Amino acid sequence: MTAFDRKLPSPDRPLFQVQGLSKYYGSRIGCADVSFDLYPGEVLGIVGESGSGKSTLLSCLAGHMAPDTGRVIFDTAEGPRDTVTMGEAERRRLARTDWAYVHQNPRDGLRMGVSAGGNVGERLMAVGARHYGNIRDKANDWLGRVEIAADRIDDRPRAFSGGMQQRLQIARNLVTGPRLVFMDEPTGGLDVSVQARLLDLLRGLVREMGLSAIIVTHDLAVVRLLADRLMVMKGGHVVEQGLTDQVLDDPQHAYTQLLVSSVLQV
Repeated sequence: MTAFDRKLPSPDRPLFQVQGLSKYYGSRIGCADVSFDLYPGEVLGIVGESGSGKSTLLSCLAGHMAPDTGRVIFDTAEGPRDTVTMGEAERRRLARTDWAYVHQNPRDGLRMGVSAGGNVGERLMAVGARHYGNIRDKANDWLGRVEIAADRIDDRPRAFSGGMQQRLQIARNLVTGPRLVFMDEPTGGLDVSVQARLLDLLRGLVREMGLSAIIVTHDLAVVRLLADRLMVMKGGHVVEQGLTDQVLDDPQHAYTQLLVSSVLQV
């Protein structure tokens, strides 16, 4: 079975289930007793200030870090599987096929010494593609979809601007049609005008492809635009969650009220 003929999950059951997830650094809480369900095509935003636990949580969800307790269940082609207890080889295969991870710094998610087309093509080859012409055509198509000109296909990423590098990282991640994408501050460090362009691109791709996504950010404008549901974290704990517009327009927890008011005062 390749990445292109996988069995699709049922829309009536969660694609991703997190149950009682906790991570500690000695006596310090990274994240504590986090639970939620994510359904196919749903986008979840996770917000909070620096040190709130959102990055630790994302690392545990994506398999980059082992939690101390809890389960992370993904609806694979063979049925629901706990990725925490999954073998390393199987987890790596999942990361190449059904999952994708967009880093805040695109240099962490790209091969800087490989051409733009090569960066996209590598992920295709990782799921079994071998025909050079087809790989190059697919890479060229995806560069166009993320607004990178066809004549830049053989350029190295170091010749691109920060915004172009981030768009290239997105093409590299989405070319194989993953079902779940983890995004860590995808617009962080970019100029405001570049952020707006990237957000429009992401919103279009997420809706067009029916992607499920988990987005960690400190920027409430990002989750307002992209996320269906929102979780607010403070001190490693989820202090509020619900529909994005509901949480942002009528925050119930004092910390969420502070976050929202600080944006309104800027």
